[in-house]
Amino acid sequence: MTSPYQATNTPADPRHSSRLGFFQRFYLVEVLQGLKLTGIRFFANMWRHTLRTVFRVKSAHGAVTIQYPDERRPYAARLRSLHRLVRREDGSPRCVACMMCETVCPAHCIYIVATEHPNPEIEKVPERFDIDLGKCVFCGYCVEACPEDAIRMDTGILEFSSYSRGGMIYTKETLLALEPAGRNGAPTSPVPMPADRSMPRNRSMPS
Repeated sequence: MTSPYQATNTPADPRHSSRLGFFQRFYLVEVLQGLKLTGIRFFANMWRHTLRTVFRVKSAHGAVTIQYPDERRPYAARLRSLHRLVRREDGSPRCVACMMCETVCPAHCIYIVATEHPNPEIEKVPERFDIDLGKCVFCGYCVEACPEDAIRMDTGILEFSSYSRGGMIYTKETLLALEPAGRNGAPTSPVPMPADRSMPRNRSMPS
């Protein structure tokens, strides 16, 4: 019985060979080809910018690097950004602590503690709802799994950081205070600031 695998390293399609040619083994030709491509793009963009800025040719557009954070690209409406908990009319979380999001989360970054709700028509409410953004992979599974539409990722907030792992854990109160992004995708809520972010910038780092 013949093996279904190839006995040699010869590719099935010669157009996609895995073997290096004589000049490719020295990598010099490949480096020169890369420099050639970079140079063509660079001088072509510089010429377009010169036409637009010096000669006022409005139809000339070159590749422009966005000067972040002074300039920002518009975000898509379906962009998965920082989480928020949806509130009811009385301000309480819509979440009923069913543990669906905690169960489906592949990163295990959601931690929920359930308690009884004062309203007898609502079975449970989260006493504690924490999300560890240091572990979150922003897959959106929690949003898809929630049967109450209690968690969303539409705040438009992408810039959040902390000096410690504990500062990346966002509590229920923090998530409830966030609002959805505007029509242009820009956040309408301030970025949550962990307590350790208030440290002075010239603080001494441990050796």
